[in-house]
Amino acid sequence: MHSLQNYLLIASPSMDDPYFARTVVYICEHNEQGTMGLVINQPVGMNLKELVAQADENAEVLDDKAENIVLAGGPVSQDRGFILHTTQEGWTSSLAMTSEIMVTTSKDILSCLGNDSSPEKSLVILGYSGWSAGQLEEEIQSNSWLMVEADSEVLFDVPIHKKWEAAVHMLGIDVWQIAPDVGHA
Repeated sequence: MHSLQNYLLIASPSMDDPYFARTVVYICEHNEQGTMGLVINQPVGMNLKELVAQADENAEVLDDKAENIVLAGGPVSQDRGFILHTTQEGWTSSLAMTSEIMVTTSKDILSCLGNDSSPEKSLVILGYSGWSAGQLEEEIQSNSWLMVEADSEVLFDVPIHKKWEAAVHMLGIDVWQIAPDVGHA
């Protein structure tokens, strides 16, 4: 089995699940037990300042990060937080995805996101997406998802509302060239 860890799942135009339509999912784990990923382009309706205030009323967020949008990572455990960020050691619950990308689940990073000790780039995400063993492979086979190796620019630098189109563009095609009903040849 080829691992899809550090890949982007791109919802195909035919995706009819209202939660995942036009989403881009960063795959954190993919093995025989199943798959775990984080949607990187669906806002939750809250900014970083509001989230930090809920988590720790004494914490402060610098003005340049205060309006950063918190994302909905998926329909599972929406009260659980993840920080997808550029590599920086020192957080209690961090996992290196690549030499450039880490995911952290420890609350201690939240109090640092708005100051000088924070990772250079980060996404704050609530909840995650999960697939049981073989489920994602079936969805890929039925053309629900397109795949491409993850790119830190799409993760961290492309505006949220343009991530889906930018991820499709990484495949070498224009999003408007994809028919709504992708099929097998």
